[in-house]
Amino acid sequence: GCGWYCDPPSDHVSQVAVQQPVANPVSVAVADHSEIVKRIESHRGQVVVLDCWSTSCPPCIKEFPGLVDLKKDYGDTVACLSLSFDYEGFGVPEEVLPPVKKFLEQVSAGDIENLLNRDEADALYKKMNITSVPVVMVWDRNGTLIQQFDDEYASEKLRKSFTYDDVRKVVDQALGSQSKE
Repeated sequence: GCGWYCDPPSDHVSQVAVQQPVANPVSVAVADHSEIVKRIESHRGQVVVLDCWSTSCPPCIKEFPGLVDLKKDYGDTVACLSLSFDYEGFGVPEEVLPPVKKFLEQVSAGDIENLLNRDEADALYKKMNITSVPVVMVWDRNGTLIQQFDDEYASEKLRKSFTYDDVRKVVDQALGSQSKE
């Protein structure tokens, strides 16, 4: 749901705005491939950004705050999801939740829909047609995957690592190409 900043201005809003904003608590849902697909599809009508990452991946850690900033700047026009690939198939996925949640709390990812892989990482890579993290995927409002930022795209198209500046360009195109509600 939308916070106080979405309501029309009123006395109540101005009183709330004076208080220091409190970061939303971080929650992480464990999800398998079909649940991940359903989550993405549930945001039809919004541009969707999915950041695939892992706590053991330095480039992921470096890039992730870009997702948090993107959500801050775009608000409800863009659905931002993160998918941690930390579960390698040993034990149960819940065992890797603490370090994942700790990192997400450090970067104030409470406004992001955070997911942790229930499928073992290698199996999920195959199902999602990716080879490694970080990967950022962008869907348009119709639910069409319009861009996948990954190593291959970075080396072929950008000739450098992708950043959230590159992601924002695609998000802006997706928002601009369709009439706003």
